[in-house]
Amino acid sequence: RGTVLQPLFKMPYSCSKVGDPRPGQPYKGGNFCAFLPDNKEGLKIARLLKKAFECGLTFQIKSFNGEERATWGLIPHKTSWGGGRARNGYPDAQYLHEVSTVL
Repeated sequence: RGTVLQPLFKMPYSCSKVGDPRPGQPYKGGNFCAFLPDNKEGLKIARLLKKAFECGLTFQIKSFNGEERATWGLIPHKTSWGGGRARNGYPDAQYLHEVSTVL
């Protein structure tokens, strides 16, 4: 399977902001893990994902059963190393191209 980069995003518990479903309400954060191949293209995507995270583009706040939570946003992430495209995993020959286009 090769070497794997495993970016970890830590979202603290915080308050939602303007543009979120319920501005000013607290939301539940969490730790979110993604997978990239450890190669030239994977490293390039990792840098772009870091920049997207720093710009607040990686996550969105959604309401689940009356509780606000941080969830993945519109940028696609591979959340498992296996399972293929149907399970947000590899193999997925188009992923790096698709995420590069989104970023």
